[in-house]
Amino acid sequence: MKQSLLAEPRSAASVLRLQFHDCFVNYLNQGCDGSLLLDDTPTMAGEKLALANINSLRSFEVIDKIKAELEQSCPGVVSCADIVIMAARDAVSLTGGPRWEVKLGRLDGLTASRADSDAIMPSPRANATTLIDLFAKLKLSVKDLVALSGSHSIGRARCFSITHRLYDDQTVARQQDAAIEPQFREELMRLCPVNGYQNVTGGLDSTPVVFDNLYFKDLVVGKGVLNSDQTLYTSPETKAYVEEFSRDEEAFFQAFAEGMIKLGDLQSGQPGEVRRNCRVVNGSPAAAMNNYQN
Repeated sequence: MKQSLLAEPRSAASVLRLQFHDCFVNYLNQGCDGSLLLDDTPTMAGEKLALANINSLRSFEVIDKIKAELEQSCPGVVSCADIVIMAARDAVSLTGGPRWEVKLGRLDGLTASRADSDAIMPSPRANATTLIDLFAKLKLSVKDLVALSGSHSIGRARCFSITHRLYDDQTVARQQDAAIEPQFREELMRLCPVNGYQNVTGGLDSTPVVFDNLYFKDLVVGKGVLNSDQTLYTSPETKAYVEEFSRDEEAFFQAFAEGMIKLGDLQSGQPGEVRRNCRVVNGSPAAAMNNYQN
């Protein structure tokens, strides 16, 4: 992870997101099982091209590299699912955030489902009520929701996820959104102009490569980049936690670590394995080809 961050600082946020996008999906049947890492096959539409992931999730090669080194040292022991959990923890601690002990022993799932990912992953347009209901299904509290949203302390967002706050149908400036600080709105409009390139990115908070509580300080002053972030301050159910974490970084760090441990506990008990290659199920034609090439 240190090597990856030195090569590309943005990879920390990318790897952190992998845990969320892996553990959320079909939590009753899959959970944190590395299903997100599986490539599509002729008979399986995997999760990498799901609506929340396509042109968005990155740094799969970081997991590949970690797995390759582990297979050299202790083959068949450490699952890809556990690698995602450990790498996400290290991404946070290496960028200034907390460090916590992670539970290990997860098995890698034998399949993946694009439909399941599309059905559960929250939209950047989501409001607090929708997010609270989703997290409740995962047995995560309102406090967990706000703390884990602090993962946006690092990383960047695409204009694709921002422009709906600024324009109607991407062409006409939307009537002033009272939740957006006026000067910050102008900054966002310069970053994401009418009919601009939707894959342009901007930092999710004022310090997008440092894990800190600036994310919450930004929300308090109306500088949340995504609607799903700013709604945490405008909603009475979540506002108090935003204010607390904006004042007390240590409280945020503690709540975030607790939330990540609970998120990592989302496991199904379904049959699994320890994959040799995180992208393919053991024994598949793709796995056999990979072993032949190696």
